[in-house]
Amino acid sequence: MAVPKRKHSNSRTGTRRAHDALKPKAVTYCPKCDSAKPSHAVCPNCGHYMGRTVVEVE
Repeated sequence: MAVPKRKHSNSRTGTRRAHDALKPKAVTYCPKCDSAKPSHAVCPNCGHYMGRTVVEVE
């Protein structure tokens, strides 16, 4: 089994982990009711997607 010969420095470890940070979810606003919703998803408030009603909301 391969075993590292020397310890990786903190700088090298940090450089490798530079892109591991969590990014915030992309949020768009519904053009019909102006509530925040995830992008490419049906609006949970009014049920619209791509300009038409997809889900009937009470």
